[in-house]
Amino acid sequence: MKPLLILYLTLILAVCHTTCFSQEEKELQFHLLGQENDISFLSDKKQKSVYESFKWIALGNQNVLSFGGAYRFQIEHFVNQDFSKKEKEDNTWYLNRLMLHTHLKLGNRFEFYSEVNSSTTIDKKDISPVDKDVLAINQAFVNYYFNSNWRFLLGRENLKLGSRRLIDIREGPNVRRSFDLVKLEYNTHSTHVTTFFSIPVHVQPKVFDNDFLNFDTTFSGVYATKAFTKSFNLDVYGLYQKENSVNYNVGTANERRYTMGTRFFGTVNSFTFNNEIVYQFGRFGEQNIQAYTVSLQGEFAFNFFAYKSILGVKTEVISGDKNKEDSTLNTFDALYPRGAYFGRVAKFGPSNLIDLHPYLNFKKGNYYWEVDYDVFWRHSVADGVYGASLLLDFPSTNNKAFIGQQVGTLLGYDVSTHFNIEFETNVIFPGDFLKSSNASATLFHAVITTEFKF
Repeated sequence: MKPLLILYLTLILAVCHTTCFSQEEKELQFHLLGQENDISFLSDKKQKSVYESFKWIALGNQNVLSFGGAYRFQIEHFVNQDFSKKEKEDNTWYLNRLMLHTHLKLGNRFEFYSEVNSSTTIDKKDISPVDKDVLAINQAFVNYYFNSNWRFLLGRENLKLGSRRLIDIREGPNVRRSFDLVKLEYNTHSTHVTTFFSIPVHVQPKVFDNDFLNFDTTFSGVYATKAFTKSFNLDVYGLYQKENSVNYNVGTANERRYTMGTRFFGTVNSFTFNNEIVYQFGRFGEQNIQAYTVSLQGEFAFNFFAYKSILGVKTEVISGDKNKEDSTLNTFDALYPRGAYFGRVAKFGPSNLIDLHPYLNFKKGNYYWEVDYDVFWRHSVADGVYGASLLLDFPSTNNKAFIGQQVGTLLGYDVSTHFNIEFETNVIFPGDFLKSSNASATLFHAVITTEFKF
């Protein structure tokens, strides 16, 4: 009954927007990160609602304090969770995530942002670090603006860069990814450059117990974006990751990995493209690292009756290790990617993989519907299959390349600016590799997500 009560309260909050929030409050748009929300239009609004007064608290000349947050509730269900018909493979659990933030701006120079997170689970047996963190500081940083082009950040932040294929905040799972970092950014109308040094925050399940400033793992780099025209944009970046006790199909060792990449993206008429090439080198124990990925994506926008529609296709080649016995590791490391890289089901991670992924999206008013099909192969039959957390889930025990097929759907409804409901399903049909690894049962996954932002 407790999960149903939580969902009921969430729905009450959704209905509350018609009475609690001013109907004139339509300019407020919520972004993925709370610090990106633009509420500056409230500065000139003389008659503010109770909610708007909560969002914009003037503290003298050019000083502003704001409060906000988000609550997300999910019901997640698996059938044959690990491609097995064993009794424990059919599970249903409930995920709660509450985030509360304060945002203080002092003139045009200083900006303070802090955000606490509480992520809890109900009825889930095998709890991972991305599921539970009872109470933690998700973000806490200070920004100093030297001028309109340069800013310096110090503190803890949810870091995301570029297409977010390699560096993302991990929004799909219950616990976001945080970094303790120093960052220097340069911005103009057409150029953006980020230089940073960071230490990933290691999540622990209890209250304010996360492991931080552990220099066994560091992540740093430079990421530059140049917008030439609407039709042509370019990202160029170099990244360095130091990590100890990393596990691949070849074994466990300390890793020092360099990542060099470039991304070409833009829009020509109704066609949008997003292509990325990445090469990695360095050392894994006594082995040299030589790995790569090529990702191609194209979308065509069109109108289908009254529906705004997108027909797209993505394909990726992600290298795996060629020979377990040689002196070179070819397994690509996607660094800090989305936790739900291939849908919320998150059974396969971006290492040692070839995939072909066509999809079709429809949107009408506040409703949207997405359907996609994904087929997976191992890039190298000498390497295993890795999960969304980039841990080795299925070692290489046979020479089969075909992993499986995945069919997914997502139906969503934006009830209001503040409230959203989504229902997603995925079915994975095991291929020859999984069947030969004693994982032959068809997997079904469904998740209902409700989120209230304020």
